[in-house]
Amino acid sequence: MNTKSLYQEVILDHNRKPRNYGTLNEASHHAVGHNPLCGDRLDVALNLENDHIDDIAFQGESCAICKASASMMTTAVKGKPLTDVETLIQEFREMAIGKLDLESPHHLGRLTVFSGIRDLPTRVKCAILPWHTLHAALNSVTTTSTEARNDPVHATAGKA
Repeated sequence: MNTKSLYQEVILDHNRKPRNYGTLNEASHHAVGHNPLCGDRLDVALNLENDHIDDIAFQGESCAICKASASMMTTAVKGKPLTDVETLIQEFREMAIGKLDLESPHHLGRLTVFSGIRDLPTRVKCAILPWHTLHAALNSVTTTSTEARNDPVHATAGKA
């Protein structure tokens, strides 16, 4: 199976059956992310326990790429220590904008299915929004956006 068809299959699967979709009662951290370019809006809620993500959930209205990215993100970070989560956030962002050498060691595993997103500049922010929102929640920022000065990858992704 080629990379493109695997990407499409994974996106469709996670869009139809998103993992960790819903709400968390009494979340310790929460953020709302918005991508004004395409209208994606996500709520990410999580519970931290002993510097590990004990539980995480997301909900909102978004395109298939954003929902699949959020679904895979929540699966990848659940149970992980914060240091590993920050590494995944950074590596995913770098991969999405084409700055991560996938031939070098990294921690993304199955998340590399999104590596082709770098070739679709208008969809990069769709894939990054869940990760951007998770980062905001971890840093006690309640709302975030993928636009201009609010976007930490804006300088590197340009107007993608």
